[in-house]
Amino acid sequence: MLHDVTKRYPNGKIALRDVDLVIPEGDFVFLVGPSGAGKSTLIKLLIRDEIATRGDVVLDGQDLARLPRRQVPRMRRKIGIIFQDFKLLPTKTVWENVAFALEVTGYPRRGIRPAVDQVLAIVGLSAQAKQTPNQLSGGEQQRTAIARALVHDPRLIIADEPTGNLDPLISWEILQLLLRINELGVTVLMATHNAEVVTALRKRVVALEEGRIIRDEVGGAYHRED
Repeated sequence: MLHDVTKRYPNGKIALRDVDLVIPEGDFVFLVGPSGAGKSTLIKLLIRDEIATRGDVVLDGQDLARLPRRQVPRMRRKIGIIFQDFKLLPTKTVWENVAFALEVTGYPRRGIRPAVDQVLAIVGLSAQAKQTPNQLSGGEQQRTAIARALVHDPRLIIADEPTGNLDPLISWEILQLLLRINELGVTVLMATHNAEVVTALRKRVVALEEGRIIRDEVGGAYHRED
């Protein structure tokens, strides 16, 4: 939840101004708007890469600005993040890439195998578990990244242009997967330029322009329909 949030960078650029946004648990939200509208800044505030200049950013009841630094990793475990460029470790297999996300958080060793096997089944990659990223298609790489985001059972998935590098057919597959994850009860916030997908799905659309929310509607299209 963002309440009256303004973000000004040290160079004086105001990236967000007076933003109010409430995302209920289980929601599926598209974040749209031109480059430079403030989408990336909003995501950085949610994962506490940045702190708001003014206003409150509250996640799961916690005010992120007041969160001690040592508690940030635990808070981030509630969030799964998916990027446009996958960010997979090239020397590790699919299975190891997903397991690594648990290993770095000190997850109990005996729990890692069942957790990884389960998410690979959800994203349809059980057969590719032993392959390395360079043996995968772009869509399979993104599914690996989704499995990695999902493996620590987050409350919220943030997908930043997750279909930006994929062709339309594969983009739809990735979207169907995110919808399925949302049906499992995970909140999904997806920043995208893909107008076709947004308009077809008729989910909640939050449109940013020059750092302000100019539209927030359920069942919306990519562009305002007047």
